Amino acid sequence: MSRIRRAGVSVEVPTGWEAAAVGGAEFQGLDTDGSRQMLTLHVASFPLPADMATFGASAVERMGPDDVMVMLVEYGPESANTPLFAHQGIPRLEPGMFSRDNLHRTLPGQSGTQFFFTHEGRAFCLYVVLGSHIDRADLVPKANAIVESLEIS
Repeated sequence: MSRIRRAGVSVEVPTGWEAAAVGGAEFQGLDTDGSRQMLTLHVASFPLPADMATFGASAVERMGPDDVMVMLVEYGPESANTPLFAHQGIPRLEPGMFSRDNLHRTLPGQSGTQFFFTHEGRAFCLYVVLGSHIDRADLVPKANAIVESLEIS
């Protein structure tokens, strides 16, 4: 295992998995809805493409049924504690949170969940895609291992 760190966020990356982080406190890019996007972190059980979109559009095409992809996207400080980001703290994932309808890009067999929250005064979206909706009970613990290793300061 290794740990990747960027902009006050770190995560454990299991052996054989890949991770990439872009952005940070100095990043002033705009998301598609016009809000400021600070940090984007991708962790996947498969090779990540170099040209990946924020919510992994080009990556999810490469997923097999046993694969997991965890994405953490930070939004600007103006988003913290707003109604959308009202939940406090990093969520724990449960199989019932996943649905085929929760995907940014719908691909056969896959399942996803999206959760908005505030932690340490910072606003985040946690987006997780599983390679198999049917096997989500077996895949969610893999995703939770990544999520539980997140440290945000």
